[in-house]
Amino acid sequence: GLKPFYSKADKEQAVQHMERLGIGDFKKRSFSALSGGQQQRVLLARALCATDKLLLLDEPVTGLDPLVTEELIELLIRDLGVTIIMVSHDISSATQYADKILHISQSLLFYGDTESYINTELGKRFLKCS
Repeated sequence: GLKPFYSKADKEQAVQHMERLGIGDFKKRSFSALSGGQQQRVLLARALCATDKLLLLDEPVTGLDPLVTEELIELLIRDLGVTIIMVSHDISSATQYADKILHISQSLLFYGDTESYINTELGKRFLKCS
């Protein structure tokens, strides 16, 4: 909003999200001193403070190592009470964790549940490549 300061409730909400995402210890650390995975968690906590309905995430795990990637995805699929729409080029992770898939590739298009996607020629072709 247009408020220049955060209320006590805003601060409590931020602390709750930080604790939920396992970054409560970071509140006194500089953002630039955090690792890539830690920074992603901070940004996710910040986004959760801004919404309680929908998160739009564009390649949230790009540049993260496989272990940190899996941890962040696990955090995202926890019951955060928020609908998540995520852009990803990681087809295998998308099919592992997503409820629905929207795949747009040149003139090819798919939208539907994950199981249906896996069984299409498009899904089989892209999963074979990943």
